[in-house]
Amino acid sequence: MAYIDYYKILDLQKDATPEQIKKAYRKLARKYHPDLNPDDAEANKKFQQINEANEVLSDPEKRKKFDTYGENWEHADQFESQRAQSQQRNGQGNPFSGAEYSGEGDFSDFFSSMFGGQAGGGRRQAQYKGQDYQAELEVPLREVAKTHKHTLAVNGKNLRITVPAGIADGQTIKLKGHGAPGMNGGPSGDLYITFRVLEDNTFKRVNNDLYLAVELDLYTAVLGGEITVETLDGKVKLKIQPETQNNTKVRLKGKGLPVYKKEGAFGDLFVTYTIKIPTGLNDKQKELFQELSNL
Repeated sequence: MAYIDYYKILDLQKDATPEQIKKAYRKLARKYHPDLNPDDAEANKKFQQINEANEVLSDPEKRKKFDTYGENWEHADQFESQRAQSQQRNGQGNPFSGAEYSGEGDFSDFFSSMFGGQAGGGRRQAQYKGQDYQAELEVPLREVAKTHKHTLAVNGKNLRITVPAGIADGQTIKLKGHGAPGMNGGPSGDLYITFRVLEDNTFKRVNNDLYLAVELDLYTAVLGGEITVETLDGKVKLKIQPETQNNTKVRLKGKGLPVYKKEGAFGDLFVTYTIKIPTGLNDKQKELFQELSNL
């Protein structure tokens, strides 16, 4: 796999602060998001590189390894371990004896020599798992109501995934083997997808419950009647009791979001009534209200 300069991908300098990294990632992720570039393979590839760069640079430990070892940063722990053993056993017939990395030149060549390359005399190369990928997927709240398919671009390839109903904001799922290829025949890394559930203009979500504010005209609130309200699976009629007070709350059982991976389990929908006071009254209407007040 070609070497990717994560700083260059995010258009940053090596001394960039965590805040600058976060800001640059969000800006570029929005620009190259697959949903905005559905038929652009180059944009999809760029999006995956941006996610990969953010996954490394936003993690202090990973960033330190990348700054030190570049493209071989994932194998920094193995390298340090083997180098320490080499130094301890230097001059005792150890095949790594005398090997030392100066911090200059091609680290890949030195790493290869330590783990089974030319200096290994035919020794079996160590196998290492590939890098894990991190990705974010934005999902509108209303799409969370049902299990659905979504196409996600991963390393230039389109991956069709199933988004389970009831997925939570910030929830992460793992897709085994969909990360970077392993080294020396090792297993591929995994793909971790973090979901961002977008806010809705109508419904507010709290866990699996939904909240809806509905305006009632004064006359319906006082005399009672019937109104139609929206739910995620269609409209329903609600009976309004006479003399309904402002901020009265009613519960529609099972009309909330599905509970994640629990078949047949749903949250509730809570409807709060807000009484709308009439404005622009004419003289006759004001007179009638005055009469009511006198009574």
